[in-house]
Amino acid sequence: MSTTREFRIAVFPGDGIGLEITEPCMAVVDAAVSRVGGIRLAYEILPAGAGTYQQFGTALPDASIEAARAADAILLAAAGLPDIRYPDGTEIAPQIELRSILDLYAGVRPVRSIPGVPSPLADPRGSQLDFIVVRESTEGLFVSHRKGTVRDDSEAEDRLLITRNGTERVVDAAMRIAETRMAGGGRGHVSCVDKANVFASYAFFRKIFDERVALHPRLTVDHVYIDASTLDFVGRPWRFDVIVTENMFGDILSDLGAGLIGGMGFAPSADIGDRYAVFQPCHGTAPDIAGQGRANPTAMFLSGAMMLEWLAEQHDEPNAATAAATIRAAVDETFANGMRTWEIGGQSGVREVTDAVLSRIKEVAPA
Repeated sequence: MSTTREFRIAVFPGDGIGLEITEPCMAVVDAAVSRVGGIRLAYEILPAGAGTYQQFGTALPDASIEAARAADAILLAAAGLPDIRYPDGTEIAPQIELRSILDLYAGVRPVRSIPGVPSPLADPRGSQLDFIVVRESTEGLFVSHRKGTVRDDSEAEDRLLITRNGTERVVDAAMRIAETRMAGGGRGHVSCVDKANVFASYAFFRKIFDERVALHPRLTVDHVYIDASTLDFVGRPWRFDVIVTENMFGDILSDLGAGLIGGMGFAPSADIGDRYAVFQPCHGTAPDIAGQGRANPTAMFLSGAMMLEWLAEQHDEPNAATAAATIRAAVDETFANGMRTWEIGGQSGVREVTDAVLSRIKEVAPA
């Protein structure tokens, strides 16, 4: 007698286009899961974000945090609005708060070309990218989130913190990702991106990186200064396999990487810790197009696929991994067959992309 495993998913629709892409994402994930069989997902919709702050005076209610802790995984669409801010002038960002609360230290940002989506790079290799930025997500410059100081309206100061523990665990996470990719035919290469020639904190980051390399002898590594890495992102991004870097640098590089594959609408991400993980598109709430149906839900769909992969790893559940591969294949076929969203010169938005991907899920053979 076959059994179906159930996973509980905490869902934060958030604000802006987040409210438009959440249900389509759940529909796509459910369609892939149903196609493969063996598992099902039970969703709990939770409040968080700028609208929640405006209504209740808190961006992330305690009940939402507890529900997230109790879930098997967390799916977050997009949160925050530029015209709703904290008294210190910073935007509402429950996604950053969750990283701290749940100790989500590894920000995993894939940069993968999708067939049919144009690259801004002239070199044909620019349309065949497949690398990952691993961003330390709990310290670095972001340790000053909502803690910076302004003195006498004449100067402002934020703190950058690099710790041994924080660096060791994110470097180890990047190394494990590289080893997994290597087992699947990847290069097994990790690049440490820092500014070790100027700042002691980044020299410390590099020192710890070099120490951890000894624990992964099958991998190759190199060091790249952050300024040089941006040059390589534009000139020869195909040279990268896995990148590990400090929080702010990773934030910037992951957006630059999204630009190489068609835009933020194609860029998924995960924030992963030892117990919890949040999956969300790299993009924000896009209030300029919210409510118009023009949002591209692809990054949300691919974040859902990352969530399924993580569930597969955490719970030794191959059906979840197969469902994730099914979503990716459906997305690839949708765009390879001519789908064009607004940001790449077309006129397709949430409904058109969702309908096409759901149709493809019915047709593609589960991997």
